Amino acid sequence: MTENHLILAVHITERLKHAVEIQNVLTKFGDVIKTRIGLHEVDGQLSSPNGVLLLECTGDEEKYSALCDALQAVTGVEIKKIVFSH
Repeated sequence: MTENHLILAVHITERLKHAVEIQNVLTKFGDVIKTRIGLHEVDGQLSSPNGVLLLECTGDEEKYSALCDALQAVTGVEIKKIVFSH
């Protein structure tokens, strides 16, 4: 049996204000993150204050849960978990 496919959708408000704290969490759990995609609106020279980060995770679900908990501890972060079982 193969591992589950683990995806995190992370909604970030005031992303520039929280960027350093979020980056520290992502660095700490870098061994769990296989793919990282950042989405935010850009209009001319201004970037949206909000954004979405999509994370494809590897490893066991304990590490995945620890990453979720660490991100949710950051102010302005909302997470949706997606687990595909194989």
